[in-house]
Amino acid sequence: MKEKKLQTEYSAKEIQILGGLEPIRKRPGMYIGSTGTEGFHHLLKEIVYNSIDEALAGFCTEIKVTLLSKRKVKVEDNGRGIPVDIHPQTKKSALETVITTIHAGAKFGGKAYVCSGGLHGVGISAVCALSQHMEVIVARDGFLWKQEYSRGKAITKVEKIGKTEKTGTTVIFEPDPEIFGKKITFEREKILKFLRQQAFLTPKLKIYFVDKSQSPPFEYCFYFEGGILSYLSFLTKGAKKIHQKPFYVKEEKEEGIVEIALIYTQDYESFEEGFVNNVLTPEGGTHLTGFRAGLTKALNLYAREKNFLKEKDESFTGEDVREGINAICSIKIKEPQFEGQTKAKLGNPEAKKLVEEVMVEKFKEWLEKNSQDAKLILEKCILTQKARKAAKSAKESILKKARIEGLSLPGKLADCIEKDPAKRELFIVEGESAGGSTRQARDRRFQAVLPIRGKILNVEKTSLDKALASKEIRSIVIALGTHIAENFDVEKIRYKKIILTCDADVDGNHIRTLLLTLFYRYFRGVIEKGYLYLAQPPLYKIQIGKEIKYAFSEKEKNEILKKIPKDKPVNIQRYKGLGEMNPEELWETTMNPEKRVLIRVTLEEAEEAEKIFDILMGKDVLPRKQFIQTYAREVKNLDV
Repeated sequence: MKEKKLQTEYSAKEIQILGGLEPIRKRPGMYIGSTGTEGFHHLLKEIVYNSIDEALAGFCTEIKVTLLSKRKVKVEDNGRGIPVDIHPQTKKSALETVITTIHAGAKFGGKAYVCSGGLHGVGISAVCALSQHMEVIVARDGFLWKQEYSRGKAITKVEKIGKTEKTGTTVIFEPDPEIFGKKITFEREKILKFLRQQAFLTPKLKIYFVDKSQSPPFEYCFYFEGGILSYLSFLTKGAKKIHQKPFYVKEEKEEGIVEIALIYTQDYESFEEGFVNNVLTPEGGTHLTGFRAGLTKALNLYAREKNFLKEKDESFTGEDVREGINAICSIKIKEPQFEGQTKAKLGNPEAKKLVEEVMVEKFKEWLEKNSQDAKLILEKCILTQKARKAAKSAKESILKKARIEGLSLPGKLADCIEKDPAKRELFIVEGESAGGSTRQARDRRFQAVLPIRGKILNVEKTSLDKALASKEIRSIVIALGTHIAENFDVEKIRYKKIILTCDADVDGNHIRTLLLTLFYRYFRGVIEKGYLYLAQPPLYKIQIGKEIKYAFSEKEKNEILKKIPKDKPVNIQRYKGLGEMNPEELWETTMNPEKRVLIRVTLEEAEEAEKIFDILMGKDVLPRKQFIQTYAREVKNLDV
């Protein structure tokens, strides 16, 4: 399948119909994933994907996304424009047919599109169904055509509103508050991230973004000629690379086009992103399975041939060869089978074979031609393999210890009486002093306390086997009950509310960051399930006569003080640590479910969080220094 402009028909007869529209409004989650923030952002993606499909077909060179307000967005392209002639089956305009009929589109086997991200014919009709108002303007055949819609129905006829020499489609829509609630707010950063990805994946396509919801308007333009190689460079900016020359292949076969770029870094984490016809597949699928299988096979074949692995040596596993890898796998195929309308995962079995064959052949060929880079990669794989075996031994030791000792940690874990994990809480507390206060303050019926001594090991800078050598980390692993690494099972968790409780000072924040790093790296499922929280102990105790108030920030303290009459005596106590609070104060402010303030830790911006972790906790000093210099001016209060 060649990726080139196709001189094919695109008219009303290319639009095929499979079905009705009300189901989308009744069960929007089936079509767009959710009715939360991700849902209405998904509507925008569906419109942009239609424009991207025009670009992939060779007919669109520019796309412009404009936030007209926080709730209203416009997408323009210079593609061919949706057909407006009468559809032979519906006897209505093809434009109205496409937009108000589910499963209607030119992507079910017609000749208008060879590869496309939108194959269900649901995308733009879902936007129509879930918008309180939508209008489409088409530039085609020398004229401008316009039609308006509301909640899945056309409210005007298709009207000719002027002449033009241009072609293209403009879609303006406002998500329906009946579906998404009244707090609909498009987020600039989410949109920019998505548009940046699409620009990387579609070389030489200009994508403009304008935010008119602020004054003056914010404007940005994306344009990349390097494709996924440019994307790989963007993703690994600042990372220490094992080899400087990335692997890149673009192979066109009858079954589709495979494009892969990868490079190894000194990190312990891997990052692999898959795309199908420019659609991100966050849950992976057969194309990524094929990539991983091909990567492992190619490295094992090369390592055996070049004697890096002897005959008696164990072959590399997928875990061994993927540590530190940053890879992008983008494929274009004629009929992708996505699991669900939100396209989170690819299901085509043939995609695995296609990608695996390309990867084995081309990556092994690259290793042969770049022997020095190959040597560096294999040395990393061998070290990872040794660390994996050492970590396995350490994990077996932990599991054995847990079986022998149960889950009691003498002098450490003060467990609770409740047996239902959904009702149990675990406070992980810094320091023995704070641990003592917390133990006294807790409600032992459902609250457990695990004190840790000092700053735990920074897992961002070390391997799993070394992390498991830490007594504090082993204590956390056993207390949680989930095990770790490939044995990790979030369903075995003993507490469904894990609360990190640290002092509100510099050391406390450092320990909190170390604990967050540990959970992010090795217990990510705990965060994904929403089980991890941050306690918010007060900074100040303010006594006004016999009345006591607590302030959780400098700003809150000042607001309280402003409201106190000048003639009233005020005593302000600044808490330096949890150990300074008596059990009653600790219960009242930090542990009482009816009064405490908890912050749930989420992974919504996991990639951004990972970059911050790398900057603050990674091996490279320079990015950390630059981060501190950039944000130091914002620090107004510092405990020293």
